Amino acid sequence: MPQVPIIMPQLGESIAEATIVDIKVKPGDEVVADQEIMEVETNKAVMGVTTPCKGKIDKIAAQVKETYPIGTVLGYVEASAEDAAKFTKTTPKDVQQKVAQEIPGRSEQEVAPARQQKVAARGGNGAQQSTGGLPVPAGLKGAGFLSPRVRARMAELQLTNADLAGILGTGSGNRVTIKDLENFLSNIDNQKSSDASAIRTGVADAMRRSWSRPLATIGSSVRLDAVLQDRQSRDSKPGPALYAVRALALALAENPSAAAKLIGGKVVQSNSIDIGVAVEAEDGIMVPIIRAADKTSLIDLTTKYQELVDLARKRRVSPDMQAGGIAAVSNFGTFGIEWGTPIPLPDQTVLLGLGVGKKVPRWDETKKEFVPVTEAQLTLSFDHRSLDGGGGGRLLKRVIELLEDPKKL
Repeated sequence: MPQVPIIMPQLGESIAEATIVDIKVKPGDEVVADQEIMEVETNKAVMGVTTPCKGKIDKIAAQVKETYPIGTVLGYVEASAEDAAKFTKTTPKDVQQKVAQEIPGRSEQEVAPARQQKVAARGGNGAQQSTGGLPVPAGLKGAGFLSPRVRARMAELQLTNADLAGILGTGSGNRVTIKDLENFLSNIDNQKSSDASAIRTGVADAMRRSWSRPLATIGSSVRLDAVLQDRQSRDSKPGPALYAVRALALALAENPSAAAKLIGGKVVQSNSIDIGVAVEAEDGIMVPIIRAADKTSLIDLTTKYQELVDLARKRRVSPDMQAGGIAAVSNFGTFGIEWGTPIPLPDQTVLLGLGVGKKVPRWDETKKEFVPVTEAQLTLSFDHRSLDGGGGGRLLKRVIELLEDPKKL
């Protein structure tokens, strides 16, 4: 019977490969069109690979825990002549994917060359294995003091300069020698370890890129009594984090200069106040985006938020659902943490952090006595290229004003 290839699909604009985490069929199984037969994991999420048409599974070339580039043939479906006529059994061209140049000047920084060559060389007949991991720029000071032999060994193992930061060099001028590197690797081999998931690696890559910018964090306290009272009067019972999302969205809408990114020599204004919400998923953090949060009521925010949280905890948030956004909210208070300095994602300008609410005494000028109030700490981390301390302070002050008068939300 005619055969139709099952292809690793394009899973996102900047995604070059994915790891097989589950195969749900075996040769001989009958399938229908668009039936999910595999689960794959990228650095963004877990997604499904579906059948191109109705038929019977003839061959599965892919293996669980192995990584394949976009366009790889993962197997074949035996199909009718009519269905097969819509497809051509061809071998994909060599995948020539490159990592997106996401920050200015990144192309000038050093990326492990062997890794790029491996990604470019995969493809061809059947599924072929990748060793995982994402290219990360070696941008730390001192990179020029690594010998070609050390650099070659790093490229072979897909290591970055950051991975070598803990090595005390014994060479001239404290250079890291090949012996230093091999001793370091030998010590690692004697320790318990496991392969990092694609999501964990993706988070690490995003944080490295974020840290290439000058970041600043400011903070202040906010009274939550009004929010908690307002919450009790609503059927949907939105959590404090959603009040924070709404307050941040309105504050940014009122102050467009804060809702901007500096790209090269241009200040790029955001066309929509899209706010991300940090959600803890297995082995990482996902930040699904709530679009036009300034135009979305608290009731609708509650519904959208719950849908996104459910998807994130199943690692089913697609890359498109995490793309973009000018800001995000991180509710680290759920872990009992009072104060923190969360790091904005590379494509976001500000990140609002919400600490745990606590009963504290506050002086009441009218009563001339201390009264108990519920108070939490708010932090605002921001890209200092786009926003100065004064602008950040005014933005945080406005968020606090809105949270302390939730009727305006």
